Amino acid sequence: MLKRLSLIVRHKTKAPREIGDSLAERLRRQGISVAQGQVDPQSEAIVVLGGDGTLLHVAGEAYRLGIPLLGINLGDLGFLTEIHLEEMEQALDSLISETFELDMRMMLSVSVRMPDNKDTTYYALNEAVVTRGPLGKMMSLPTWANGSFLTVYRGDGLIISTATGSTAYNLSAGGPILHPHLEALVLTPICPFALNARPLILPGQMKVTIQLENAMEENNLIIDGQTSLKLEEGSRIEIKKAKGYLKLIKSPLRDYFTILREKLGWAKGVLPNPPLPDIC
Repeated sequence: MLKRLSLIVRHKTKAPREIGDSLAERLRRQGISVAQGQVDPQSEAIVVLGGDGTLLHVAGEAYRLGIPLLGINLGDLGFLTEIHLEEMEQALDSLISETFELDMRMMLSVSVRMPDNKDTTYYALNEAVVTRGPLGKMMSLPTWANGSFLTVYRGDGLIISTATGSTAYNLSAGGPILHPHLEALVLTPICPFALNARPLILPGQMKVTIQLENAMEENNLIIDGQTSLKLEEGSRIEIKKAKGYLKLIKSPLRDYFTILREKLGWAKGVLPNPPLPDIC
């Protein structure tokens, strides 16, 4: 049985805080130690109450510590926070009894080398985005794949996403949807200058290198919409598959395709779960 967990509630409004406090009290009555508002490294699981942004806020830490992560959706879209509020009790029961299933998700290792040769590494579940500032000019981003020159992306920036992140910023920028179990890197240009610049899918074993040049204006690297780093002229970014996986706790009530139908509106006008027809 589960003994220790961390509970993260990022919403500042009253209702989510009350739900979080009520849940923490219930769990403590069951003899479970609950760390609220922070990730306890000794936790056996992390429960997130909020939207996908809340989950992304702790995904890197959950990955580094190897702690399973359960997302309960109090936000809007919720591709990552799969559990609806009315399903919370059933999901928590499976968590406490440790009868849940894990979904192993690929992470990105994003290393940045500044002109002063200082290296910093970040981890991303969804994507790394190289983008210009609000008043910046068009960017030129020479890009290599496994050391082979690919192209120079010109435009407002470049998204490098995982299959998990394919339904996030990548999708809004016109990129493809990938099943989250695919290990791949998706390169999607943002508002490209050339009309023939199209999204590109690379094997997950490849390393993508981007060299920042002609950076006369403000340019940024954004990790999962949570961390923003100002880039300087000559900065080099290397993006590859991180070692290991993020452990997401699966919804006991719906699979990935059900989530796609719900979130993208594919189910409108369609009978729920029609049977696969026999082949004559």
